[in-house]
Amino acid sequence: MKRGILVLLSLSVLFAVAYFTASKWAIRHETIAFHDPDRDNRLVAVNIAVRRDKEMQANAGLIKLPVAILNHGNTVKHTEYSFLGNVFAWRGYLAISPQHDLPTDPPMVTKVGELYVGRLPQIQRGVANIHFAIHEMQKVQPNADYEKVTMVGHSMGGDITMYFAKQYPDEIKKVVTLDNLRVPFLTDGKFKILSFRSKDTNFKADPGVVPDDEQCEQAGITVVNTGFQHNDMRDTGPDAAKSSIESMLDKFLDESDKSGAGTGAAVRPVGQQSDAEQADYELGGRRSSRVGGLRY
Repeated sequence: MKRGILVLLSLSVLFAVAYFTASKWAIRHETIAFHDPDRDNRLVAVNIAVRRDKEMQANAGLIKLPVAILNHGNTVKHTEYSFLGNVFAWRGYLAISPQHDLPTDPPMVTKVGELYVGRLPQIQRGVANIHFAIHEMQKVQPNADYEKVTMVGHSMGGDITMYFAKQYPDEIKKVVTLDNLRVPFLTDGKFKILSFRSKDTNFKADPGVVPDDEQCEQAGITVVNTGFQHNDMRDTGPDAAKSSIESMLDKFLDESDKSGAGTGAAVRPVGQQSDAEQADYELGGRRSSRVGGLRY
């Protein structure tokens, strides 16, 4: 009996060690510094996250990696969204996170009454950074699909994401934003959109940014109203927030990757979900809002 217990304990320890070793080494992170000669050699550093086995397959020419571009918030480092990058990398994506602002850039000033409260220059700079990063990454990893990418962003990065999608819709596969506040959602239904919203009273979206329920239903937009603060949605946020976002994002990617092109939030309508499934969609201790006849 005692011997059996010891064997079980030994196996448990081995499984635990194997699990944590795999989690640590399965995904490779690297920061690469590019310089844009067309913009006075501006530094555009990118942090990449990629699953090692998928990278090996891509290097051998066996597969093409899907690409996700992760855009950080204002004054936040591009390395502070590894919890999101890991979700994409684990699913076989090449996750690319460019650094948009530099210490030498002039401060961003809010100008009430101007388009996107005066932040258009910074948004356009972000778009230029993305295009340059993609161009340079094609040299680093040619076996990836840069034609249509999944665009992701938090706060200001979410505005860059939505603006990029508006200007270059043919380069977009799907969009994920976390509490973008200035640039309105696209409602033409060309690609699926998932957006996490905070309950933070200090960070409210401008009027007209988030569509109403009817527009969301028609355009295939899923809005998740969380119980979290605006700044919880990055690596420094609480584990509960990151875990909930990771879980919801993984479900969204699972359904949208399986369904391929098309619109509509990739979950079954309310009433066709089991109690267990609906419980899985609880965020931050409260259930998300119903949007467009669907619940996420």
